[in-house]
Amino acid sequence: MESQQVEYKKSFGKEAIISLVAFANTDGGRVIVGVEDSGDVCGVELGSETVQKYLNEIKNATYPQLFPKAFIEARGDKKILILEISEFPVKPVACKGRYYKRVQNSNHILSVEEIVDLQQQSLSVSFDAYPAKISLQELDKELIEGFFQRVNGGGRMSLAGSIAVNLTKLGLLRDGLVSIAAKLLFGDPERKIRIGRFKSEATIIDDNVVAAPLFSAVEQAMVFIKKHINLSYDFDGSLQRKERWQYPIEAIRELLLNAVVHRDYKNLSDIIVKIFDDRIVFTNPGTLYGRLKVEDLRRDDYTSSIRNKLIAEAFYLTGDIEKYGTGFVRIREYLRDYPEVGLDIQEKGDFFWAEVRLINDSSAQVTPEVTPEVTPEVTPEVYRMLKILDGKMSRIEIMKALNLKDEKHFRENYQQLAISMGLIEMTIPGKPKSSKQKYCITETGKAVLDRCDDDKPIL
Repeated sequence: MESQQVEYKKSFGKEAIISLVAFANTDGGRVIVGVEDSGDVCGVELGSETVQKYLNEIKNATYPQLFPKAFIEARGDKKILILEISEFPVKPVACKGRYYKRVQNSNHILSVEEIVDLQQQSLSVSFDAYPAKISLQELDKELIEGFFQRVNGGGRMSLAGSIAVNLTKLGLLRDGLVSIAAKLLFGDPERKIRIGRFKSEATIIDDNVVAAPLFSAVEQAMVFIKKHINLSYDFDGSLQRKERWQYPIEAIRELLLNAVVHRDYKNLSDIIVKIFDDRIVFTNPGTLYGRLKVEDLRRDDYTSSIRNKLIAEAFYLTGDIEKYGTGFVRIREYLRDYPEVGLDIQEKGDFFWAEVRLINDSSAQVTPEVTPEVTPEVTPEVYRMLKILDGKMSRIEIMKALNLKDEKHFRENYQQLAISMGLIEMTIPGKPKSSKQKYCITETGKAVLDRCDDDKPIL
């Protein structure tokens, strides 16, 4: 049976080499030549020089060159050839200039972002370590000094030098150049947290766009969240009253920090937080990094894979996050005292999605509406796409209808943002990069479009 690490081929050819490349870029695997897709052995003709010829073809078609192990096995009166490759240490590997990865039992072409991620993982370099095009003087000096005080107060490191010396010591300044991490932490982050209190998927009663350096952004977002969830007090007979939030506030903060620290900052989309009567949903750009999978996060022994090493280190030094790779362990611990609250995590397209939800809690109070209903904030780009969507349309069809030619611009400012807001959905959600993928408007998208039309937005 074909799987994440096994592929059957009736005969040797380009598709077999592509599978070896996909295995090398993922977890390794075996291509078994002489077997039907069904698993039935059909056998393969192997002369005295055949295997060496195949190995030469693999070497010449791949870069860096692959040298798989080759085994010949007898199955009854037939022979099969097993080509085995381990995960390659220097990634990504290409076949004739194209890059692939293994997803379950099929091969997928890597996107530009995935190629960059694999290169950075191989070199142990994170995106946030690259230079930003700003000077040290453009960073917020007051924020930096406040950060130094928190680090020194936390006891995890002592910073006693000048701003330039301390930032260099932390890797946030290299050869006098400001890193992307430093810009995000203490300058203009160019990325936002869009956060709203929703009465329904299509109706928002309060919203905020947090555009601030990361440490400030987390605090501002937490203030908004606390404003829109219930707080009660328990009395245990002592003089002290005990606060109890509608959700464990520590878990909410962990989920927010997870979004801020681990999101993909190459992606121009914003973090989106939606607060409903019975749930809070966090959506942040970027799937899980490296070899980390959703099922790993559901275990207590998972090993973290860090996309933004300098940002993660900064939040660790201030005590905002603890030991790497324990965030979801702690979230589950916080939820033990809240049996009425459940947690769900998923990857949806190019986004990571997390939801905390009240489970059969009929006693949960509903936050009263304090402002009139307004339409959720929809960008002109997303509105244009919703207007032209007719049934199920492919990416090419949508771009043509919008008169767009830049695929990256379309993906980041139209497609991904609309998916993250629940306004459009994929027809094949399990295979986001499928060549047969199409998109259609959701009921939420229709409701938002109707409301936008009523308000006659100016484009």
